[in-house]
Amino acid sequence: MMSKIRILQAVVAGLTYLLALLTKVLVSQKGGPHQQKIAEEESEKEANERFGLSWRVAVEANNVCPWRTVPPRCYQHLQNYMCSGQYERDLKLVVENILVYASQIPLSPDGMDAWILDVDDTCISNVSYYKNKRFGCDPFDSTIFKAWIMKGRCPANPAVKLLFNSLKERGFKLFLLTGRDQATLSTITSNNLHSQGFAGYQRLILRSAEYKGQSAVKYKSAIRKEIEREGYRIWGNVGDQWSDLQGECLGKRTFKLPNPMYFIS
Repeated sequence: MMSKIRILQAVVAGLTYLLALLTKVLVSQKGGPHQQKIAEEESEKEANERFGLSWRVAVEANNVCPWRTVPPRCYQHLQNYMCSGQYERDLKLVVENILVYASQIPLSPDGMDAWILDVDDTCISNVSYYKNKRFGCDPFDSTIFKAWIMKGRCPANPAVKLLFNSLKERGFKLFLLTGRDQATLSTITSNNLHSQGFAGYQRLILRSAEYKGQSAVKYKSAIRKEIEREGYRIWGNVGDQWSDLQGECLGKRTFKLPNPMYFIS
């Protein structure tokens, strides 16, 4: 009797195993290709995200240069970075460190302690424009970009606006230095800055005909040299491009703001 029960239990166990195996095979055959496609897409998305992060870090460290467009596989990563609030948090962290440094500087009573700030994607932002250019994945178009500038609607970067006002209240003389063309963009740039709360700076300097065709490094070095010749002491220099922070007469310290959307040499 016991042997018959054991045989029956073995048969039931075997049938249960075969049924489970058959169900697994049928489910695999029914949804296999679809599930495999989903897995492949998720794997590719994760790989692109990791690549995008690595590429952005390399760009900010100035290890990828020169470059004309953002690799297409970085688009989703940059979209998330620029729109999720992380970009603003990174700006804020840099500004917090600048303010710590600035608070330790003993200002002279002669009023010649100076600070230099870049304009585009430093004081005011072009993120809205680059959003339509897939955050730099699409090639730069100078005509379309100039049309954007001429609208005069570039919003302030809140963190840099705070920095600007803090430095001004402390007593620094602020120079806004930009590669924008002086002949065609001087008025609209000044108006845009003022509309966004940037007022009371010492001077707004745009690229004059004298510096047309020169690299950003050479042009901005020459301007900084002129400022120092006037007797100013440059304590800090802030920009989103490495070309803002290279060359001559850089000041006591330079501070790089994040910008993975474009590269200016």
